Amino acid sequence: MKKDIDFGTVEGIAVAIALSHSETGEPVWNVYLLNNNAFAIENVLVTSKGYGLQGDKEVKTSVLRHMFERVEGKSYVQVEPIDPAIFHINNEYWVSYYVGRQIYDKKFVFVPDAIQEENLIEIGLLQLRGVLHS
Repeated sequence: MKKDIDFGTVEGIAVAIALSHSETGEPVWNVYLLNNNAFAIENVLVTSKGYGLQGDKEVKTSVLRHMFERVEGKSYVQVEPIDPAIFHINNEYWVSYYVGRQIYDKKFVFVPDAIQEENLIEIGLLQLRGVLHS
């Protein structure tokens, strides 16, 4: 059972939603998994979903799963593109990974309207501006 599994404390892992621009200058938003540790993480599973309210109507997105064999230390992977049309709901990224034989697990939730121009910061590892959740 899940309650019997010893999940380690997640450190040095972050999820970012960052802004870049296409070749035509259009804004492009992507979700990234950042490994700020000096060591690699392996068998990385990222599950994403959106949920919340639009007016008085409940909204849910599809659940997507992404698998990465290895994310090197001091590096990142692009998880998925994200549409700004869902920035008004919760955007959840559940990350599970291994370091050796130890499993780690953490949920990152970007709350409604957290992804706004005034909340963007420079994310050094990406060399992009975005919202960072660690």
